Amino acid sequence: MTDASSDATEAPVQSATPFAAIGGEEVVRAVVERFYDLMDLEPAYAELRASHGSSLDEARAKLFWFLCGWLGGPDYYIERFGHPRLRMRHMPFSIGIVERNQWVACMDQAMLECNVDAALRARLHDSFMQVADAMRNRPG
Repeated sequence: MTDASSDATEAPVQSATPFAAIGGEEVVRAVVERFYDLMDLEPAYAELRASHGSSLDEARAKLFWFLCGWLGGPDYYIERFGHPRLRMRHMPFSIGIVERNQWVACMDQAMLECNVDAALRARLHDSFMQVADAMRNRPG
């Protein structure tokens, strides 16, 4: 027979990190690859694409490294570059509402096309919107 009081003293089960919930590195990489492919191909993301220069290779690597750690997985970005200092690192780029909205929409589409769970997508959408809004450095 189990004593009811022993149940109350057991440690609560930790919920999975978003990194684990999304499917780890394989899915993070797929989302990042699709994100930049969409940015490169879809006219709806033209302003966002224009802010990235001619090559997306460095951006692909950095976003993958950053997202792994940000989602609760390996801290690849921090190991290479130290603290992300996102706002400071984005200051050289002109980021307004259009770029913010295109970034979030492109990420939403990439997550959808990579079959990220709907509840996790919604949770990440809200987080991405907060971070993207903090990157704005010009009105409009």
